[in-house]
Amino acid sequence: MSTIKELLSQKILVLDGAMGTMLQRYQFSEEDFQGERFKDWEIPLKGNNDLLSLTQPKAIAEVHQKYFEAGADIVETNTFSGTTIAMADYKMEHLVEELNYESARIAKEVAKKITQQNPDKPRFVAGAMGPTNKTASISPDVNNPGFRAISFNELRLAYKQQALALIKGGVDILLVETVFDTLNAKAALFAIEEIKEEKQIDIPVMLSGTITDASGRTLSGQTAEAFLISVSHIPLLSVGFNCALGAKQLTPHLEILANRTSVGVSAYPNAGLPNAFGEYDETPQEMANQIEEYLQKNLVNIIGGCCGTTPEHIKAIATVAAKYSPRKINALQLIQN
Repeated sequence: MSTIKELLSQKILVLDGAMGTMLQRYQFSEEDFQGERFKDWEIPLKGNNDLLSLTQPKAIAEVHQKYFEAGADIVETNTFSGTTIAMADYKMEHLVEELNYESARIAKEVAKKITQQNPDKPRFVAGAMGPTNKTASISPDVNNPGFRAISFNELRLAYKQQALALIKGGVDILLVETVFDTLNAKAALFAIEEIKEEKQIDIPVMLSGTITDASGRTLSGQTAEAFLISVSHIPLLSVGFNCALGAKQLTPHLEILANRTSVGVSAYPNAGLPNAFGEYDETPQEMANQIEEYLQKNLVNIIGGCCGTTPEHIKAIATVAAKYSPRKINALQLIQN
């Protein structure tokens, strides 16, 4: 069976769509989030989607299966907030290892089942490592610009714990995603490199930043090129952008990455920009039409969807992606001057 690295240069790989958008369809109540195990929890748990891997595992498996059936080659684990830092909001720091392990195990089980049905199209699981709700580069206090709510080392330890549990659960890739502060991402990447050295393993790593507004910068102030250069010392499977913007708005930033990196390029934008109610209106066909521009310009190796996307969106994207060849990965120099 081909490895993910081999496939990257053979075809455009399709990533799944939004987990949160799909879970909203279930309309889970507070009691559903709690399950029997957490029914006496001291604070409300509704909204803690990662917890559903323990209390509603069938729903999580169903979402993964729907994305695979829609044509996804890779699904992300339900672990976007799976660090002690993010889980502190629910007083669930002690559950982090179990949450990540179970989320990885559920996704891997579905991936194996679908791969067995069609061995010519192997399916993969990416361990999702979100940005946390704290930033190492920016002060949350406007009156004290030197203050930091978290340190690099605290982030490193939290990410290391998450990554170890995801690997134990069987993920094929680690995906450091929705990066709004590159220093946070560097802590995650540092932790992964530590694990690779300590365990003598070589797990592929995807990195995906987020451009937060029309200025074309991340929240911590970096342009696409600056973001790329600041992480170029790490051996990556791919680098790219997700979330925040729709497909159309993301195009110029992907062009910068595609022309300046020798690793794979990924993109999984939102289904357009949110409307006045915070909802996403872009239809699967509208989104696929916009993403086709990436493919015509030969910008990407991995394509998927973020907020507002569903299996219907991924099916439309996969159909378009099948018509094109992936961006060529070569040994081009990062800085040409």
